Amino acid sequence: MSTVAPPPDPEADPRIKAVFDDIRATRKSDFINNMWLWLAFDPDLLERTWAEVKAVMATPSALEPVVKEMLYIAVSVTNGCGYCIHSHTASAKAKGMTEAEHADLLRVISLAAKTNQLATALQVPVDAAFDATGDNGSKYRS
Repeated sequence: MSTVAPPPDPEADPRIKAVFDDIRATRKSDFINNMWLWLAFDPDLLERTWAEVKAVMATPSALEPVVKEMLYIAVSVTNGCGYCIHSHTASAKAKGMTEAEHADLLRVISLAAKTNQLATALQVPVDAAFDATGDNGSKYRS
């Protein structure tokens, strides 16, 4: 159940229309998904969120687009966001994620969740070799 209602005619607002037009152009699709429709209840929030998403997800970088989507799936699973799991799984598949890669991704997510919980429960200290400074802060301990 939604906590807000999307505007009945969002593109009547020029700010919203501009964002939706940019989404369409960037994604090369006429589809505006519910996330953007619901964010349109607040044009400022819509503009800022789209700018961030576009900068990270749609701008070429060191990570391949399908890898970004797979990372988004992993974080969405961890955060329990069903909407994002569905939308980014669809996007990852559209960008070439295979069923075998999806299965591997789910295995990694479930393994990481298990070992994260074990490390947290056991309060395992971080190895000095894993500290970027190389000393794990030892010079500050008495």
